[in-house]
Amino acid sequence: MIILGIETSCDETSASVLEVDGQNSKPILKSNIISSSLKLHQKTGGIVPEIAAREQVKYIIPVIKEAISKADIKNSQIDTIAVTYGPGLLGSLLVGVETAKTLSFIWKKPLVPVNHLTGHVYANFIEGIPDFPAIGLIVSGGHTDLILINGHGAIKWLGGTRDDAAGECLDKIGRLLDLPYPAGPQIEELAKKGNINRFHFPSPLIDSSDFDFSFSGLKTAVLREVEKIEHLNNQTIADISVSVQKAIIDVLIKKTLMVAKKHDARSILLGGGVAANQKLRDEFEFEIKNLKLRIPLFVPEKWLCTDNATMIASAAFFNYKPKSLLKIDADPSLHF
Repeated sequence: MIILGIETSCDETSASVLEVDGQNSKPILKSNIISSSLKLHQKTGGIVPEIAAREQVKYIIPVIKEAISKADIKNSQIDTIAVTYGPGLLGSLLVGVETAKTLSFIWKKPLVPVNHLTGHVYANFIEGIPDFPAIGLIVSGGHTDLILINGHGAIKWLGGTRDDAAGECLDKIGRLLDLPYPAGPQIEELAKKGNINRFHFPSPLIDSSDFDFSFSGLKTAVLREVEKIEHLNNQTIADISVSVQKAIIDVLIKKTLMVAKKHDARSILLGGGVAANQKLRDEFEFEIKNLKLRIPLFVPEKWLCTDNATMIASAAFFNYKPKSLLKIDADPSLHF
C-alpha cells in the first residue's frame, strides 16, 4: 500500500509518501517534505494562526507535488490519502483537510482522517514494531499526555497536563530569559553549561498518585527567581536552564514509568517535539535500567518528533479507517 500523508496542524506544511506491505513489516519511507513558517513566527515570539494558514495555502500544493516527485511515483499509484484533521489551529487544519478531500475526490482515492496526537505515537512504527500493551507519552508544545495503547485503534487516555504543556512551559520560560522562539532547543543547549546546584525548581505533581501534569507552577517559580536578579548573564541563564530541564524531565519520567508498571506495559513510546530532547531520552534509558525494568523504550528519530506527514501516513496504515468526504471536518479541539 502506498499512502500520501498530509500534515498542516500548526506552522508546518508537510507531505509524505509511505509504502507498507503489511502490519508486521517495516514501512518504507519514499519521501517527506516539510515547509515551515517558523522564521516568520520567531519575530512575534510565537505562532500567529493567520500567518501560518496563509503560508500553508501558498505551499500545500508545491509540497505535495514535491513529495510525489521525490518518491518517484505517479498520482495513480497512490492507494490512500491520509490527513491530519485535529487537533491544531483551525485555519491550518482546514488547508490540509480541504486539500486532501479535493485530491481524494479527483483521484478517486480513499481518505483516512488522522488524529495528530495518534500520529505522534505512530512515528515510532517507522523504525520498529512495538509490542502491546504500550504506554505512550506525548510531550510537545501543545500537549503532555499519558496514554495506554492496548492495540491498533485501542487507545485510552490516562492523564495529561492541567494547564501548560511541557513545551509551552519551556517557551514561556524562554521569553523570561529573552531566548528566541522556540525555546526548547535553546534551553537544552544552554543546560549543558549550567550548574545544576544553583537553582532548585519544583517538579509539580511529581508525588501525586494520578497521571496528571502541571507546569504553570514551574513557570511562576522561574519568574520569581528572574525578578530577583538584576542582570541575567549567560551563566545565570544556563544555570536556570539546566534546573528547569531537570524539573520537567524528572516528573515526565517518574509518571511514565509509574503508569508503565501499573499496566504491565511491554513497550514505552515517546512522541512530540519535546521527545527530541537528548537529555530526556538518556534519562529515560538510565532510569529504566536503574529500576531493572525490562520494558523497551521507543523514541522516533529527532526529525520524526516534530510535526511531519510521515507519522500521519503511518498512523493511517495501522489504523486504516477511510471515511466519506462528507463526514470529515477539521476539529481543532480533538483529543484521544
